[in-house]
Amino acid sequence: MLKVLKFGGTSVGTLERIQNVATIIKKIKDEGHDVIAVVSAMSGETNKLIEYAESYSKMPAPSEMDMLLSSGERVTSALLSIALNEAGYSAISMSGGRAGIVTDERHTKARIEHIDTKNMKESIAEGKIVVVAGFQGVTQKGRVTTLGRGGSDLTAVAIAGAIEADVCEIYTDVDGIYTTDPRIEPKAKKLDKISYDEMLELASLGAKVLQNRSVEMAKKLNVNLISRSSFTPEVEGTLITKEENIMEQPIVSGIALDKNQVRVGMYGVTDRPGIASYIFTALADANINVDMIVQTVAVDGKTSLDFTIPTTDLEICKTIMHKFEDEVEKFDYNEKICKVSIVGVGMKSHTGVASKAFTALANENINIRIISTSEIKISVIVEEKYAELAVRALHDAYELDK
Repeated sequence: MLKVLKFGGTSVGTLERIQNVATIIKKIKDEGHDVIAVVSAMSGETNKLIEYAESYSKMPAPSEMDMLLSSGERVTSALLSIALNEAGYSAISMSGGRAGIVTDERHTKARIEHIDTKNMKESIAEGKIVVVAGFQGVTQKGRVTTLGRGGSDLTAVAIAGAIEADVCEIYTDVDGIYTTDPRIEPKAKKLDKISYDEMLELASLGAKVLQNRSVEMAKKLNVNLISRSSFTPEVEGTLITKEENIMEQPIVSGIALDKNQVRVGMYGVTDRPGIASYIFTALADANINVDMIVQTVAVDGKTSLDFTIPTTDLEICKTIMHKFEDEVEKFDYNEKICKVSIVGVGMKSHTGVASKAFTALANENINIRIISTSEIKISVIVEEKYAELAVRALHDAYELDK
Protein backbone atom coordinates (compact mmCIF):
# COMPACT_ATOMS: atom_id res chain seq x y z
CA MET A 1 0.00 0.00 0.00
CA LEU A 2 0.99 3.62 -0.48
CA LYS A 3 0.28 5.57 2.71
CA VAL A 4 0.41 9.34 3.15
CA LEU A 5 1.05 10.13 6.84
CA LYS A 6 0.68 13.62 8.27
CA PHE A 7 2.27 14.64 11.58
CA GLY A 8 1.07 17.83 13.29
CA GLY A 9 3.04 20.33 15.36
CA THR A 10 2.61 18.56 18.71
CA SER A 11 3.68 15.24 17.15
CA VAL A 12 7.00 16.80 16.02
CA GLY A 13 7.28 19.36 18.83
CA THR A 14 10.64 18.19 20.23
CA LEU A 15 13.63 16.18 18.99
CA GLU A 16 12.39 13.17 21.02
CA ARG A 17 8.98 13.42 19.34
CA ILE A 18 10.57 13.58 15.88
CA GLN A 19 12.45 10.39 16.85
CA ASN A 20 9.10 8.86 17.88
CA VAL A 21 7.62 9.78 14.47
CA ALA A 22 10.63 8.14 12.78
CA THR A 23 9.87 4.95 14.77
CA ILE A 24 6.22 4.98 13.59
CA ILE A 25 7.36 5.43 9.95
CA LYS A 26 9.98 2.66 10.22
CA LYS A 27 7.35 0.21 11.49
CA ILE A 28 5.00 1.03 8.58
CA LYS A 29 7.89 0.73 6.10
CA ASP A 30 8.88 -2.63 7.66
CA GLU A 31 5.33 -3.88 7.02
CA GLY A 32 6.04 -3.42 3.33
CA HIS A 33 4.20 -0.14 2.66
CA ASP A 34 5.44 2.87 0.71
CA VAL A 35 5.40 6.07 2.78
CA ILE A 36 5.04 9.77 2.08
CA ALA A 37 5.19 11.73 5.36
CA VAL A 38 3.92 15.32 5.49
CA VAL A 39 5.09 17.35 8.49
CA SER A 40 4.11 20.57 10.25
CA ALA A 41 6.54 22.96 11.92
CA MET A 42 7.54 22.07 15.49
CA SER A 43 4.81 23.40 17.80
CA GLY A 44 5.42 27.06 18.69
CA GLU A 45 7.89 27.64 15.82
CA THR A 46 5.46 29.46 13.50
CA ASN A 47 4.44 31.88 16.28
CA LYS A 48 8.09 32.56 17.05
CA LEU A 49 8.76 33.43 13.39
CA ILE A 50 5.72 35.74 13.31
CA GLU A 51 7.09 37.54 16.41
CA TYR A 52 10.49 37.94 14.73
CA ALA A 53 8.84 39.57 11.70
CA GLU A 54 6.67 41.84 13.85
CA SER A 55 9.73 43.15 15.68
CA TYR A 56 10.56 44.93 12.39
CA SER A 57 7.14 45.57 10.90
CA LYS A 58 3.48 45.45 11.93
CA MET A 59 2.52 44.87 8.27
CA PRO A 60 5.24 42.74 6.64
CA ALA A 61 4.78 41.90 2.95
CA PRO A 62 2.71 38.67 2.64
CA SER A 63 5.20 37.21 0.14
CA GLU A 64 8.04 37.69 2.66
CA MET A 65 5.91 36.16 5.43
CA ASP A 66 5.42 33.09 3.23
CA MET A 67 9.17 32.81 2.67
CA LEU A 68 9.71 33.09 6.44
CA LEU A 69 6.92 30.84 7.72
CA SER A 70 7.50 28.04 5.19
CA SER A 71 10.94 27.51 6.74
CA GLY A 72 9.42 25.94 9.89
CA GLU A 73 8.11 22.93 8.00
CA ARG A 74 11.33 22.59 6.00
CA VAL A 75 13.31 22.33 9.26
CA THR A 76 11.09 19.46 10.48
CA SER A 77 11.16 17.60 7.16
CA ALA A 78 14.98 17.71 7.04
CA LEU A 79 15.36 16.63 10.69
CA LEU A 80 12.97 13.70 10.24
CA SER A 81 14.75 12.65 7.04
CA ILE A 82 18.14 12.81 8.84
CA ALA A 83 16.75 10.66 11.71
CA LEU A 84 15.41 8.05 9.25
CA ASN A 85 18.63 7.92 7.21
CA GLU A 86 20.68 7.50 10.40
CA ALA A 87 18.49 4.50 11.32
CA GLY A 88 19.34 2.85 8.00
CA TYR A 89 16.19 3.80 6.07
CA SER A 90 16.60 5.72 2.83
CA ALA A 91 14.66 9.00 3.13
CA ILE A 92 14.54 12.27 1.20
CA SER A 93 13.06 15.58 2.36
CA MET A 94 11.26 17.87 -0.08
CA SER A 95 9.92 21.41 0.16
CA GLY A 96 6.37 21.90 -1.13
CA GLY A 97 7.82 23.17 -4.42
CA ARG A 98 10.11 20.15 -4.83
CA ALA A 99 7.10 17.91 -4.15
CA GLY A 100 5.39 19.55 -7.15
CA ILE A 101 2.72 21.55 -5.28
CA VAL A 102 1.70 24.50 -7.45
CA THR A 103 -0.63 27.14 -5.98
CA ASP A 104 -2.29 30.38 -7.03
CA GLU A 105 -0.62 33.67 -6.06
CA ARG A 106 -2.65 34.52 -2.95
CA HIS A 107 0.17 34.78 -0.44
CA THR A 108 -0.55 33.45 3.09
CA LYS A 109 -3.89 31.97 1.90
CA ALA A 110 -2.91 30.19 -1.30
CA ARG A 111 -5.01 27.44 -2.88
CA ILE A 112 -3.45 24.37 -4.48
CA GLU A 113 -3.98 24.39 -8.27
CA HIS A 114 -2.28 21.12 -9.14
CA ILE A 115 0.41 18.71 -7.99
CA ASP A 116 3.09 17.29 -10.29
CA THR A 117 3.89 13.98 -8.55
CA LYS A 118 6.93 13.14 -10.73
CA ASN A 119 9.66 13.74 -8.08
CA MET A 120 7.72 11.92 -5.37
CA LYS A 121 6.98 8.94 -7.65
CA GLU A 122 10.61 8.65 -8.71
CA SER A 123 11.81 8.61 -5.09
CA ILE A 124 9.15 6.04 -4.08
CA ALA A 125 10.19 3.83 -7.03
CA GLU A 126 13.74 3.96 -5.65
CA GLY A 127 12.40 2.64 -2.31
CA LYS A 128 12.80 5.95 -0.49
CA ILE A 129 10.62 7.40 2.25
CA VAL A 130 9.54 10.86 1.05
CA VAL A 131 9.24 13.56 3.76
CA VAL A 132 7.35 16.63 2.51
CA ALA A 133 7.27 20.02 4.23
CA GLY A 134 3.55 20.74 4.69
CA PHE A 135 1.61 24.03 4.54
CA GLN A 136 3.40 25.32 1.43
CA GLY A 137 3.77 25.32 -2.34
CA VAL A 138 5.08 27.56 -5.09
CA THR A 139 3.39 29.78 -7.67
CA GLN A 140 3.82 29.19 -11.43
CA LYS A 141 6.68 31.71 -11.21
CA GLY A 142 8.37 29.75 -8.41
CA ARG A 143 7.57 32.09 -5.47
CA VAL A 144 6.98 30.30 -2.16
CA THR A 145 3.38 30.44 -0.84
CA THR A 146 1.66 29.09 2.27
CA LEU A 147 -1.82 27.59 2.52
CA GLY A 148 -3.19 29.20 5.70
CA ARG A 149 -4.55 27.53 8.81
CA GLY A 150 -4.57 23.71 8.66
CA GLY A 151 -2.36 23.87 5.59
CA SER A 152 -0.35 20.74 6.39
CA ASP A 153 -3.53 18.64 6.55
CA LEU A 154 -4.47 20.06 3.13
CA THR A 155 -1.01 19.22 1.76
CA ALA A 156 -1.39 15.60 2.91
CA VAL A 157 -4.92 15.15 1.53
CA ALA A 158 -4.05 16.82 -1.79
CA ILE A 159 -0.93 14.63 -2.22
CA ALA A 160 -2.94 11.50 -1.34
CA GLY A 161 -5.52 12.44 -3.99
CA ALA A 162 -2.96 13.36 -6.66
CA ILE A 163 -0.77 10.27 -6.21
CA GLU A 164 -3.80 7.98 -5.62
CA ALA A 165 -2.59 6.77 -2.22
CA ASP A 166 -4.55 3.98 -0.53
CA VAL A 167 -5.02 5.98 2.66
CA CYS A 168 -4.15 9.32 4.28
CA GLU A 169 -3.48 9.07 8.03
CA ILE A 170 -3.59 12.31 10.04
CA TYR A 171 -1.59 11.93 13.27
CA THR A 172 -2.38 14.39 16.09
CA ASP A 173 -2.38 14.15 19.88
CA VAL A 174 -5.90 12.62 19.86
CA ASP A 175 -6.42 8.95 18.94
CA GLY A 176 -9.54 9.41 16.80
CA ILE A 177 -12.99 10.97 16.64
CA TYR A 178 -15.17 10.51 19.72
CA THR A 179 -18.96 10.54 20.17
CA THR A 180 -18.38 13.75 22.16
CA ASP A 181 -15.58 15.50 24.04
CA PRO A 182 -14.27 12.89 26.54
CA ARG A 183 -13.38 15.71 28.96
CA ILE A 184 -17.09 16.53 29.24
CA GLU A 185 -18.46 12.97 29.08
CA PRO A 186 -15.95 10.32 30.25
CA LYS A 187 -18.23 7.63 28.73
CA ALA A 188 -17.61 9.02 25.20
CA LYS A 189 -16.67 6.25 22.76
CA LYS A 190 -14.17 6.39 19.92
CA LEU A 191 -15.87 5.89 16.55
CA ASP A 192 -14.49 3.26 14.15
CA LYS A 193 -15.93 5.01 11.11
CA ILE A 194 -17.69 8.27 10.30
CA SER A 195 -18.88 9.79 7.00
CA TYR A 196 -17.31 12.91 5.46
CA ASP A 197 -20.57 14.85 5.95
CA GLU A 198 -20.84 13.97 9.64
CA MET A 199 -17.18 14.88 10.16
CA LEU A 200 -17.74 18.22 8.39
CA GLU A 201 -20.64 18.99 10.72
CA LEU A 202 -18.68 18.00 13.82
CA ALA A 203 -15.60 19.95 12.67
CA SER A 204 -17.61 23.10 11.95
CA LEU A 205 -19.32 22.73 15.34
CA GLY A 206 -16.08 22.87 17.25
CA ALA A 207 -14.64 19.30 17.26
CA LYS A 208 -11.06 20.47 16.78
CA VAL A 209 -9.43 17.24 15.56
CA LEU A 210 -9.63 17.89 11.82
CA GLN A 211 -10.22 21.07 9.88
CA ASN A 212 -13.10 21.57 7.50
CA ARG A 213 -10.98 22.40 4.46
CA SER A 214 -9.09 19.10 4.62
CA VAL A 215 -12.26 17.03 5.14
CA GLU A 216 -13.95 18.84 2.23
CA MET A 217 -10.95 18.12 0.02
CA ALA A 218 -10.88 14.45 1.11
CA LYS A 219 -14.56 14.15 0.17
CA LYS A 220 -13.99 15.81 -3.22
CA LEU A 221 -10.91 13.69 -4.05
CA ASN A 222 -12.43 10.53 -2.47
CA VAL A 223 -9.46 10.08 -0.10
CA ASN A 224 -9.94 7.72 2.86
CA LEU A 225 -8.82 9.68 5.93
CA ILE A 226 -7.78 8.14 9.23
CA SER A 227 -7.50 10.25 12.37
CA ARG A 228 -5.07 8.75 14.91
CA SER A 229 -2.48 9.66 17.55
CA SER A 230 1.30 9.67 17.21
CA PHE A 231 1.50 9.08 20.99
CA THR A 232 -0.56 5.86 20.86
CA PRO A 233 0.13 4.59 17.31
CA GLU A 234 -1.06 1.10 18.26
CA VAL A 235 -4.66 2.44 18.53
CA GLU A 236 -6.53 2.03 15.23
CA GLY A 237 -8.02 5.52 14.97
CA THR A 238 -11.19 6.58 13.13
CA LEU A 239 -11.78 6.15 9.39
CA ILE A 240 -13.49 9.08 7.65
CA THR A 241 -14.96 7.82 4.42
CA LYS A 242 -17.93 7.77 2.03
CA GLU A 243 -21.35 7.06 3.52
CA GLU A 244 -21.64 3.95 1.33
CA ASN A 245 -18.55 2.46 2.98
CA ILE A 246 -20.26 2.40 6.38
CA MET A 247 -22.45 -0.66 6.74
CA GLU A 248 -24.15 -0.03 10.09
CA GLN A 249 -25.05 3.64 10.08
CA PRO A 250 -25.87 4.82 13.60
CA ILE A 251 -28.79 7.23 13.93
CA VAL A 252 -26.58 9.65 15.87
CA SER A 253 -22.78 9.60 15.59
CA GLY A 254 -21.80 12.46 17.84
CA ILE A 255 -22.71 15.41 20.04
CA ALA A 256 -20.83 18.69 19.55
CA LEU A 257 -20.63 21.73 21.81
CA ASP A 258 -19.78 25.25 20.63
CA LYS A 259 -19.39 27.91 23.33
CA ASN A 260 -18.08 30.52 20.89
CA GLN A 261 -21.60 31.84 20.19
CA VAL A 262 -23.52 35.05 20.90
CA ARG A 263 -27.27 35.41 20.45
CA VAL A 264 -28.23 38.77 18.93
CA GLY A 265 -31.85 39.80 19.46
CA MET A 266 -33.57 42.56 17.47
CA TYR A 267 -37.02 43.39 18.83
CA GLY A 268 -39.71 45.68 17.42
CA VAL A 269 -38.18 45.61 13.95
CA THR A 270 -40.14 47.52 11.27
CA ASP A 271 -41.73 44.74 9.22
CA ARG A 272 -41.25 45.64 5.57
CA PRO A 273 -40.15 43.67 2.50
CA GLY A 274 -36.36 43.53 2.25
CA ILE A 275 -35.56 44.34 5.90
CA ALA A 276 -33.96 40.91 6.52
CA SER A 277 -31.97 41.22 3.31
CA TYR A 278 -30.81 44.70 4.39
CA ILE A 279 -29.61 43.48 7.83
CA PHE A 280 -27.96 40.22 6.74
CA THR A 281 -26.27 41.78 3.70
CA ALA A 282 -24.63 44.33 6.03
CA LEU A 283 -23.40 41.47 8.26
CA ALA A 284 -22.16 39.46 5.27
CA ASP A 285 -20.28 42.49 3.91
CA ALA A 286 -18.42 42.63 7.24
CA ASN A 287 -17.53 38.91 6.88
CA ILE A 288 -19.65 37.98 9.90
CA ASN A 289 -20.75 34.38 9.73
CA VAL A 290 -24.39 34.23 10.86
CA ASP A 291 -25.37 30.77 12.04
CA MET A 292 -28.93 30.26 13.30
CA ILE A 293 -31.73 32.70 12.41
CA VAL A 294 -35.25 32.87 13.82
CA GLN A 295 -37.84 35.44 12.75
CA THR A 296 -41.17 35.64 14.56
CA VAL A 297 -44.44 36.61 12.88
CA ALA A 298 -45.09 40.34 12.75
CA VAL A 299 -47.60 41.90 15.13
CA ASP A 300 -48.69 45.57 14.72
CA GLY A 301 -46.29 45.96 11.81
CA LYS A 302 -43.35 44.91 14.05
CA THR A 303 -41.35 41.70 14.01
CA SER A 304 -38.50 40.12 16.00
CA LEU A 305 -35.25 38.65 14.72
CA ASP A 306 -32.87 36.40 16.65
CA PHE A 307 -29.61 35.11 15.24
CA THR A 308 -26.28 33.75 16.44
CA ILE A 309 -22.74 34.81 15.50
CA PRO A 310 -19.24 33.84 16.70
CA THR A 311 -18.21 35.62 19.92
CA THR A 312 -15.16 37.02 18.12
CA ASP A 313 -17.45 39.02 15.79
CA LEU A 314 -19.52 40.66 18.53
CA GLU A 315 -17.88 44.11 18.52
CA ILE A 316 -18.09 44.48 14.71
CA CYS A 317 -21.69 43.28 14.85
CA LYS A 318 -22.61 45.96 17.43
CA THR A 319 -21.13 48.64 15.15
CA ILE A 320 -23.25 47.40 12.24
CA MET A 321 -26.42 47.21 14.37
CA HIS A 322 -26.11 50.99 15.00
CA LYS A 323 -27.11 51.53 11.38
CA PHE A 324 -30.54 50.04 12.11
CA GLU A 325 -31.38 52.03 15.25
CA ASP A 326 -34.21 53.86 13.42
CA GLU A 327 -35.90 50.56 12.50
CA VAL A 328 -35.42 48.59 15.74
CA GLU A 329 -36.88 49.30 19.20
CA LYS A 330 -34.45 47.15 21.22
CA PHE A 331 -31.20 45.22 20.76
CA ASP A 332 -30.11 42.41 23.06
CA TYR A 333 -26.76 40.61 23.10
CA ASN A 334 -26.49 37.39 25.09
CA GLU A 335 -23.01 35.90 25.42
CA LYS A 336 -24.02 33.37 28.10
CA ILE A 337 -25.34 30.86 25.59
CA CYS A 338 -23.92 27.88 23.74
CA LYS A 339 -24.88 25.65 20.84
CA VAL A 340 -25.30 21.91 21.35
CA SER A 341 -25.68 19.78 18.22
CA ILE A 342 -26.59 16.19 17.44
CA VAL A 343 -25.05 14.83 14.23
CA GLY A 344 -25.83 11.60 12.37
CA VAL A 345 -26.51 10.39 8.82
CA GLY A 346 -29.02 7.89 10.23
CA MET A 347 -31.41 10.78 10.99
CA LYS A 348 -32.37 10.89 7.33
CA SER A 349 -34.30 7.64 7.66
CA HIS A 350 -35.44 7.65 11.30
CA THR A 351 -38.29 9.49 12.98
CA GLY A 352 -38.42 10.74 16.56
CA VAL A 353 -34.78 11.85 16.72
CA ALA A 354 -35.67 15.46 17.54
CA SER A 355 -38.39 14.61 20.08
CA LYS A 356 -35.93 12.38 21.96
CA ALA A 357 -33.47 15.29 22.19
CA PHE A 358 -36.10 17.76 23.38
CA THR A 359 -37.41 15.28 25.98
CA ALA A 360 -33.88 14.60 27.30
CA LEU A 361 -33.28 18.35 27.74
CA ALA A 362 -36.72 18.93 29.29
CA ASN A 363 -36.05 16.17 31.84
CA GLU A 364 -33.01 18.19 32.99
CA ASN A 365 -35.08 21.43 33.08
CA ILE A 366 -32.96 22.90 30.29
CA ASN A 367 -34.81 25.56 28.31
CA ILE A 368 -34.18 25.69 24.54
CA ARG A 369 -33.85 29.20 23.06
CA ILE A 370 -33.38 28.48 19.35
CA ILE A 371 -33.66 25.28 17.29
CA SER A 372 -32.27 24.69 13.81
CA THR A 373 -32.17 21.48 11.82
CA SER A 374 -30.66 20.07 8.65
CA GLU A 375 -30.81 16.61 7.09
CA ILE A 376 -28.13 15.20 9.41
CA LYS A 377 -28.02 17.71 12.28
CA ILE A 378 -30.18 19.20 15.04
CA SER A 379 -28.74 22.23 16.85
CA VAL A 380 -30.18 23.95 19.92
CA ILE A 381 -29.16 27.11 21.74
CA VAL A 382 -29.26 26.78 25.54
CA GLU A 383 -27.85 28.76 28.47
CA GLU A 384 -24.11 28.29 28.79
CA LYS A 385 -24.34 27.12 32.43
CA TYR A 386 -26.18 24.00 31.16
CA ALA A 387 -23.66 23.28 28.36
CA GLU A 388 -22.01 20.18 29.78
CA LEU A 389 -25.19 18.85 31.39
CA ALA A 390 -26.92 19.10 27.98
CA VAL A 391 -24.09 17.21 26.26
CA ARG A 392 -24.20 14.40 28.84
CA ALA A 393 -28.01 14.19 28.78
CA LEU A 394 -28.07 13.85 24.98
CA HIS A 395 -25.16 11.38 25.01
CA ASP A 396 -27.22 9.23 27.40
CA ALA A 397 -30.48 9.66 25.50
CA TYR A 398 -28.99 8.18 22.30
CA GLU A 399 -26.95 5.59 24.26
CA LEU A 400 -23.76 6.64 22.52
CA ASP A 401 -21.65 4.90 25.15
CA LYS A 402 -22.99 1.50 24.03
